[in-house]
Parts: sequence; structure tokens; C-alpha cells
Amino acid sequence: MSKTVLKGNIVYAKDKDKLEIHEDSYVVVEDGKVKDISRELDKSYKDYNLVDHSGKLIIPGFVDLHLHAPQYPNRGLGLDKELIPWLDTYTFPEESKYGDMEYSKKVFTRLINELWQNGTTRAVVFASVQKNSAKLLMDMFMESGLGAYVGKVNMDRNTAPSLTEDTQVSIDDTEEIIKEYENKSDMVRFIITPRFAPTCTEKLMGSLGDLAIKYNTPVQSHLSENQAEVLWVKELFPDSKDYASVYDEFNLLGQTRTIMAHCIYATDDEIELMAKNGVYAAHCPYSNYNLSSGIMPVRKFMDKGVPIGLASDISGGDSLSMMSIIAGTIQASKMKWLETDKELKPLTFSEAFYLATKGGGSFFGKVGSFEEGYEFDALVIDDKELADIKDLTIEERIQKVVYIGDDRNIVERYVRGKLIEKPF
Repeated sequence: MSKTVLKGNIVYAKDKDKLEIHEDSYVVVEDGKVKDISRELDKSYKDYNLVDHSGKLIIPGFVDLHLHAPQYPNRGLGLDKELIPWLDTYTFPEESKYGDMEYSKKVFTRLINELWQNGTTRAVVFASVQKNSAKLLMDMFMESGLGAYVGKVNMDRNTAPSLTEDTQVSIDDTEEIIKEYENKSDMVRFIITPRFAPTCTEKLMGSLGDLAIKYNTPVQSHLSENQAEVLWVKELFPDSKDYASVYDEFNLLGQTRTIMAHCIYATDDEIELMAKNGVYAAHCPYSNYNLSSGIMPVRKFMDKGVPIGLASDISGGDSLSMMSIIAGTIQASKMKWLETDKELKPLTFSEAFYLATKGGGSFFGKVGSFEEGYEFDALVIDDKELADIKDLTIEERIQKVVYIGDDRNIVERYVRGKLIEKPF
């Protein structure tokens, strides 16, 4: 049994309304899980390995609930375009390259290292349509020590010819990966990934829903990101009530654990359906700005009980830093507050911090908090250069780190109690 104690200023969000702060305290970790937090270390723990980070901050690792691995080389490119032109001009040509395993490995090495660097300890990831590239990405995440869900994208229409799959091949490749990886790792798992309804025929979506239920496999896709996209879905699926219902009709909306990214233009009925089915919304503030998509009404989803996490959505989003994305989430909520005539109040700092840790972490289970029994995913933060001018509370120090700190302030990263060094 691995037994470790870390000492420092321990901060986490048990719920969204406040930060739990244990100043100058000890967190006891047994077999990768939090056992206790206390101000004085009980003598029963005297033989445990003590890691003294006195003065530093210890927070949960960040969770990125939605990103596109093969788009990593495109970060910062084409972000003066809207969604559909951007996909056609930049994204689809780039994603066509991932039949090349050497290129895939080069990109995934950089991506995983940068996730680690930014303190993202768990991520939910789109690969491209090529099955061997998706398998490589899963293998590399396993090697890295980070936690992930990885999905081979499915598309059999309305995309570039080089990415348009034969429907049956797409289904068979997906089932092959499910079966091959279902018992390989409990840290890196497969997630069924129809790109979005417009690029999938009814046969493909129905078969993916069947696979999700047959193997109890989670699902991820996109929902109501862009106004033109919403209209397109109405044209393609005229008999469906709304966009969310398209997924629901094919058992791809909460029949197994599900994440839908963006959800900017979801109707009240769609939000109610997501809440009823326990579907996660992945909020991607920077991507939504960059592609002129809009601002998700996070407060409305939160009030309706929809589980929410934060996401980089690279390369629509330009940054993998969840610190920056926490700040961007608060900023976006302020603009939404103005847009709705102050109906939807802005998110507080504790709420946004919660979404980046326990909010998204809950998709992985007991992840993203330091409550007893939670998996110990953690970051050790050295903020002395940010907080050396005047006395600050612990909460103020965390705010400073989020708004003006960066990966250089992260000195250690833990996943399930294991210290994770730079992967590659």
C-alpha cells in the first residue's frame, strides 16, 4: 500500500459555492486516494512518506472535458473565421493527415506534454477518424500516467472526401477499439465519438447508440455550437423535435454517460432533457469567442441541474491552460449577464474553479476534490513571486494564480497519488 502525506495550503471546491481551505495542513493519501486532511498530523501516520510543501498551494488537478488532439498543430490558425468555414479550411485538411503514424506520434507527444505542463491531469479527447491513430493516442496516454477518455471520430457524410468513412467500416472500427481496449486500463478508456449530427447518417448514429448500450461505453459529441449548424440540423433531421432530440433518438444522449460540447443555443426543452438524462455540458469559452459562436448561458444550465465542466476545445480554443480558461469562463459569464439584461448572474470564482476540477472530474468518478475517498489528482503551486508584495488570503492567492500565473508556477503534478514527471 502506497502511503504519502503532503503538507501545504490545501484548497479544493467540495461544492460550487465556496472553496474549502486548510491552511498549513496535511493531506493523507493511501493507495492513490485521499484518506484525511488535518492541521496536526496524527501519530498513526508517522511512518508515511512526508512531502513538505509548506507555504505552497495544493489544489486538485485540472480536468479538460473537450479537446481535439489532431487539431493541436492548428492552434492560433484561422480564428478570424466562423465554425463551418474554419472546419473546411483548416480542420478537415489537418485531420486527414493522421493515417501517418509518425506524424500522429509527433503531434500527440507535444500535446500530452503540454497537457501535463499546464496541470491538466484528466482530459476527454477527440482523435480523428483513423482507428490506428486513435489507438496510438490511447497507448500514449497510458504511458504518460495522465487520465483520459479518447474517441475515434465517426463521420460518413458532409465532410472532406479524405475523412468520409464507409458507414460499416466506421461502425466496425469503433467496435474493434471498444473490444481491444475495454480491459487495458482504468485510467485511459474509449469514448464513442460521432463528430456531430450533420456528419453522421442515421444508420451510423443508430449503430453507435447500439454499441454504446451493448458495451456500456460513454459518448461525446457537439451540440448547438453555431446558429448555422442548428439550422443545418433542422434541415437534415426534419422529423426531430430539436438538435438534442436527434442524439436522444439514437441513444446518444445520456443512455450511457455523455458529454455534449458548447450547448450555446440549447432551448429550455433541450436543457431539461440534458438535466433529466444527466448529460454533461462542456463549456468552451475561448473557442466560442474565436469562432464567433456565442456565449453559453452557463448559469441557466447550472440552475437546471445539468452537470458542467470546462474545456479548451483546441484548436477552436487557442490555449490548453485551464487556469486561463477558468478566468475566461468568469469573463464570458459577465458578458452573458449584460446580454441577458442582468438576468443570468455572473459566475463566482469558486463556481468556475469547481467546474474546472470537481465539475468535470465527476465524469471520471470521484475525481477533482480532496474529500475522503477521492482519487488524489493534485497540483503543487509555488506562487511566491505572485504574492510577495502584500499579505493575501489563501483564496486571494489562488485567484492571483488563475489570473496572472501560468504553468511555471506548477512544481508537482499527481495523478491517483502518483507523482507524474514530464511524460515524453
